[in-house]
Amino acid sequence: MSRRPVRLNLGLDRFSGLYLAALFIIVFGIWTPNLFLTQSTLHSVAAEQAITAMMGVALLIPLATGAYDLSVGATINMSAILAAQVQSQNHWGIAPAILLALGVSLLIGVVNGLIVVVFKVNSFIATLGMATVIAACQAIVTGSNQPLPPESTAWSNLTQQPLAGFQIVFLYMLVLAAIVWWVMTHTPAGRYMYAVGGNSEAARLSGINVGKWTWLSLIASAFICGIAGVFYSSLNGPSLTFGSGLLLPAFAAAFLGSTQLVPGRFNVWGTLIAVYVLAIGVKGIQLVSTVQWANDMFNGVALIVAVAFAVWRQQRKGRADASTADRQPARPDDPQPESVSSEPTFSGSPSS
Repeated sequence: MSRRPVRLNLGLDRFSGLYLAALFIIVFGIWTPNLFLTQSTLHSVAAEQAITAMMGVALLIPLATGAYDLSVGATINMSAILAAQVQSQNHWGIAPAILLALGVSLLIGVVNGLIVVVFKVNSFIATLGMATVIAACQAIVTGSNQPLPPESTAWSNLTQQPLAGFQIVFLYMLVLAAIVWWVMTHTPAGRYMYAVGGNSEAARLSGINVGKWTWLSLIASAFICGIAGVFYSSLNGPSLTFGSGLLLPAFAAAFLGSTQLVPGRFNVWGTLIAVYVLAIGVKGIQLVSTVQWANDMFNGVALIVAVAFAVWRQQRKGRADASTADRQPARPDDPQPESVSSEPTFSGSPSS
């Protein structure tokens, strides 16, 4: 019995990001080869976008369950500030400072989950409100004064140590992405989260604890943001406002990533592709012009297009399913069980 050959689908519906990246490389490589096609450009883009990629990976976990975490920008900011301030002002060691930053981030995730799951507040509203609370706490802790960066060489080497020409923070990002990918695709936890995001009621009827997995997704998101905040502080120094600037790029990457590799599903490698496709385009425009709006323009357009495409695809799938059901009517005595979909629901209002 012969096996059917495996067909590799390289269509635009899965790999449009890679094709777009190739187009950017060709265009800007011809336009300004002495600046764009260099190792320094490659290494700088890889390191500069590592934190955004981590934040995008953090976001996709609650998004997979149908929850929105708008507090990620404030969480990463708080983590970065705490890790630097207790070292420079309170003379803490690196390890205790990191543990404090991660502990506070975990607490934020726990509180987010409490508000969303126990108090039944819409995740969009709950995490938006939490973001402002975190910003207020940060102002109290710092007195609205930016702390000095730690003077320890070990602190800067934590992320800036070179490895094969790349700063080691890029390797951290790849390791983190691989761990999250494995959890989300090869463990029951990941399958439960996707099931909750695909159809929470069907998941509940199937015996899945919807509240538990939504809560854990928010905790995981905050914890990863805590890690990213520590790395940002080591890489660039503490900043009072950088987190809000990463929120749009991270969301754009997560939603654009859901159109790559596994269309209709928030996935880790699609998110990373989206981060670096946008970064390549922005870098190319910055090298050939002096405009300052390229980053905002790219991320805003990418977010709108990605969500619009996802909604269109979901509507098309719904029409196809309805057409199939019409052609094959069920008998009156047949049961009609609800199916648990693994695809997220894109709607006008986010789920709680």
